Amino acid sequence: MMNKIVDKVNNNPDDKHQVFETIHRLMHHFRARQYRLIQESGVDLTHMQHKVLGFFARHPNATLSDMVSYTGKDKAQIARLITEVRSKGLLDAQADASDKRISRLKLTPAGSKVFESLKAAERELSELAVKGLTEEEYQTLLTLLARIKSNIAIS
Repeated sequence: MMNKIVDKVNNNPDDKHQVFETIHRLMHHFRARQYRLIQESGVDLTHMQHKVLGFFARHPNATLSDMVSYTGKDKAQIARLITEVRSKGLLDAQADASDKRISRLKLTPAGSKVFESLKAAERELSELAVKGLTEEEYQTLLTLLARIKSNIAIS
């Protein structure tokens, strides 16, 4: 019979890095569940394609450049993702009224339907993640995370 090994080197509660290891593991679990929700939706979307869908759901008529600025991702990578989402019939492009070289992007009706169903599933997942927290604990968690973010935010 094997005894349970306690990892005291990588699991030191006094190590401030432990906060970020815990956040990293938490987000890994959350993203894995989120990815499963996307796959179970019956829509063939990658995580990043889902992010594109979400960006244009929140910013209808934005441009590729707008998304590049918002995400900080490589322009060619974002262009490929947009092309992939458009090929699935979830995103539509229209030429800008004042500059025909610029395409304004928005969700198609099918894209809106997919996004809304995935958003509802993600809300359920988020509710599951904070299940059992009191309102005070929930607000404290948000406050502490905001403080951590502020401490390391790049101006």
